[in-house]
Amino acid sequence: QVQLVESGGGSVQSGGSLRLSCVHSGLTHGPYCVGWFRQAPGKEREGVARRDNNGSTIYADSVKGRFTIARDNANNTLYLQMTSLKPEDTAMYYCAADPRNDIPTRSMQYWGQGTQVTISS
Repeated sequence: QVQLVESGGGSVQSGGSLRLSCVHSGLTHGPYCVGWFRQAPGKEREGVARRDNNGSTIYADSVKGRFTIARDNANNTLYLQMTSLKPEDTAMYYCAADPRNDIPTRSMQYWGQGTQVTISS
């Protein structure tokens, strides 16, 4: 059974930083693609960052240069380091995983309960 548990969200001012964490379990049957997507009220899910099972990383244009995805396999943890945060980054952030590389991050098979990020101007 796959479980993903996010933490690290909060409220910060514009220009601030946050680091989200996602502890995962059950990703044992072969390599998995992992990533983060977000959803703001009234908006569709948006893929933010992903790490494919070949090790390559992909970022949404809106976060390139500001967000960094990292995976600590020894501790079964996925991170999203967010810097230079903007009010438009405000959303619920979800950690996600899928064994397939060709699935959009926002549509991955497994995801957690989310952690709220609120950026004030």
